[in-house]
Amino acid sequence: MLQLEAFIVWSDLAAPPVVGPPGDETIILTPPRKPRAWGKLAAGSTGVLAAAVALWLLWPQHLIPPSPPETVQPPGPAPQVQAPVVPPPAFALQTAPESEIRTHESHALTVFRFAPNPDIVVLDFPTLLEQGLMLNRVAALVEKAGLPRDRVLTDTELDAAIRQHGDTIETFYYGHDYPASALTRFFELADRNHVQLNGQEEKLRHLLQQLGWLTPGIHGGLISIPQVGADANVTMSARSSILRHELSHGEFFSNPAYADYVRRFWQANLTEKERTGMRRFLGSQEYDVADEDLMLNEMQAYLMFTLDPHFFRPADVRITEERRNQLQAEFLRGLDVAWLRDTMQHKLAVTP
Repeated sequence: MLQLEAFIVWSDLAAPPVVGPPGDETIILTPPRKPRAWGKLAAGSTGVLAAAVALWLLWPQHLIPPSPPETVQPPGPAPQVQAPVVPPPAFALQTAPESEIRTHESHALTVFRFAPNPDIVVLDFPTLLEQGLMLNRVAALVEKAGLPRDRVLTDTELDAAIRQHGDTIETFYYGHDYPASALTRFFELADRNHVQLNGQEEKLRHLLQQLGWLTPGIHGGLISIPQVGADANVTMSARSSILRHELSHGEFFSNPAYADYVRRFWQANLTEKERTGMRRFLGSQEYDVADEDLMLNEMQAYLMFTLDPHFFRPADVRITEERRNQLQAEFLRGLDVAWLRDTMQHKLAVTP
């Protein structure tokens, strides 16, 4: 069996076997041959390859077409590297009572939180120029008579408005006061109308961002005062009166209960003639008399807390000193703000 299997396997590769004489059972196996087709293919391939190589070597080089040049992509633009945005330095906020703020001296802007009410922020400016550059455009939007309430003035318009009223950047206002809501609206309108703000105004924006005031629903009051000697009119007595006046505005803006109390007093305790006298006086100071909240807010600041006759006298609103004392006593009776009560009870007019 084994021999038969050997024959069958080789039968396709070998020549026919040689068989012995009849009766001889010996099978003589011939050596296997190479497959003819395989040998022919190998030999033929070798010959063709050799011929092709020889032809290429003998072929004139100038007749061989050159290889196409390799396409080199030009370098792309260098990646843009943006300079890191460096946030402005944070303002150092100091907390102090009225007495310390009043006597504070500095050659740089100082920012205070008012100790009895930290929602009142006081900007203490070394010069009237810096104060005006930061806050005059806000004043034009919020309270100056005859100016638009729905847009922020450009530099040219603001300069014309200041000159029209016979003022300078320094004298447009000696003290400023604004609620957080008005400041938020100022920057929203400036951004919406693409009004270019100056460096001092952008500094104010950074301060308000630090305070978290540029969001709806914040009850805060921002006020300002100049340093003694900012001009000939800013004496210690004047600085003290400006501070007291503006602090009362800060309470009005930051304390809704106090603002409501002032509104009720304006309607119930002043006569119509006295309200008319107050509007006439404030109109002469170029306040917007159509703004009723502005009128009653200024009433409490002038009538109750401005004791320096250089800034306000009862005759300015056509009342007597006695009537003023009577109104102050009535105001004090229902007043529920401790620091304002102390101020009115002592009636302190600080002198140089």
